[in-house]
Amino acid sequence: MTYSAEATPSLSDRLTEAILGIIRDRNLAPGDAIPSARELAKRFEITTPTIREALRKLEATGAVEFRHGSGTYVGPTINNVVLANPHRPPITKDSVLQLIGARLLIEPAVARQAAIAQAAPGASLERLEAAVTNALTPPGGPAFALNFHVELASASGNPVVEELISSLLKVRVREQQQIRQLYDNRTRDYEEHRAIFEAVQAGDAPAAEQLTREHLDHIRLAIEAVDFPELP
Repeated sequence: MTYSAEATPSLSDRLTEAILGIIRDRNLAPGDAIPSARELAKRFEITTPTIREALRKLEATGAVEFRHGSGTYVGPTINNVVLANPHRPPITKDSVLQLIGARLLIEPAVARQAAIAQAAPGASLERLEAAVTNALTPPGGPAFALNFHVELASASGNPVVEELISSLLKVRVREQQQIRQLYDNRTRDYEEHRAIFEAVQAGDAPAAEQLTREHLDHIRLAIEAVDFPELP
């Protein structure tokens, strides 16, 4: 018996690629609405349940997300090449602090570069400014809210840096959720995001770097001070 080197993609797999193709062709970004399952079923001339199966596969990777009573939208990880492992070990206080430590090594330099990049023609901070207010979103708020730290990386002008930060936060999403739960000073978070934004906007690279380091250090100190039982 002869076997082909590559398995033939299933209908569901072909549909996921086709839906991703629509997102790319229309230049849709995270948070943008995509056609409904009914519209997609009509377009591809197949049943709606089959389309929903493909959409559920995309939802599992974060490429799309369902909002109850609203529709289906482009998800936050649409451009990610790294995805979270659902079978990772339990979260611990150490794993959360390790995430903060990694971010402390990376993000101050990213903020510095974002400030420098503002001298480039066409540089825009519109999304970064909009993301400042996500600090006021309570823990467990909408997953589709702009993430300030991802938008800060985007402002650096280097798509790989944006992908790095976005992937890190997605791969360590459970630790990041715990950070949001435990560092629940929304007003301070907002004020620190605003200060970082203003430094970047002014092109003040040293200030942007220092403010980002201080912001993450405040989070680290807050996490160190709390009791943190091991979570599943």
